[in-house]
Amino acid sequence: MNSRLLEGKIVFVTGASRGIGRRIVERFASEGAIVYANCRNVGSLDSYSKELSQKHSTEVIPVYYDVTDSSKSKETFSRIMKEQKRLDVLVNNAGIMEDALIGMISFDLMQKIFETNVFAVINHLQLAARLMRRARIGSIINLSSIVGVNGNPGQSVYSASKGAVAALTKTAAKELGPDGIRVNAIAPGMIDTDMYRSIGEDKMAAHLGMIKLGRIGTPEEIADASLFLASDLSRYVTGQILGVDGGAII
Repeated sequence: MNSRLLEGKIVFVTGASRGIGRRIVERFASEGAIVYANCRNVGSLDSYSKELSQKHSTEVIPVYYDVTDSSKSKETFSRIMKEQKRLDVLVNNAGIMEDALIGMISFDLMQKIFETNVFAVINHLQLAARLMRRARIGSIINLSSIVGVNGNPGQSVYSASKGAVAALTKTAAKELGPDGIRVNAIAPGMIDTDMYRSIGEDKMAAHLGMIKLGRIGTPEEIADASLFLASDLSRYVTGQILGVDGGAII
């Protein structure tokens, strides 16, 4: 029997077109949530959203814009408020990864990564908090990374951006806790996504030796962790960085 842990909850997931974000949308819809699913490519989620809505007797609503567009972001939160009168859960999943060794890092690269991985996350968190404060309850889930906690050669900028997300999470949890809003982050390890596979087969093979559970993680396992943090099962959990990494050491 499906537990429907998010029955009737209003959820917004950024970066929902593939990988972790797509699996989070699927998991949340299966648990009864009404999900607003964001991605940049207009029309790309239309048929998929209809399919999920029918399959799980809920609503999956695509919203198309780049998360770095502050005006479109504001419009989306206003739409959610107009249509649903509240927001229960935000998943800040959208992110990008590009590598560069120290000495080869350009300002354009820094700006590009931080605009998506940090500035957009802060903006969406603030907009969500305004809606959640009205009901004095809510859960904000940010996607950090194992490299944001431990660092990784060649990923100074990406690591710094995900480390900023972890620091933001801890600070926001302290600020928003008195309003009944919980803020947590997930720090995935090596997860089988298109982004991770872009590093190449050789590096992926080398990583296996670093993972104590002996395998690459799946997007579904990040979705399960997200469900825990979104649901009342974690109602006394805030300010945490949850490592979902199979015991990886990097």
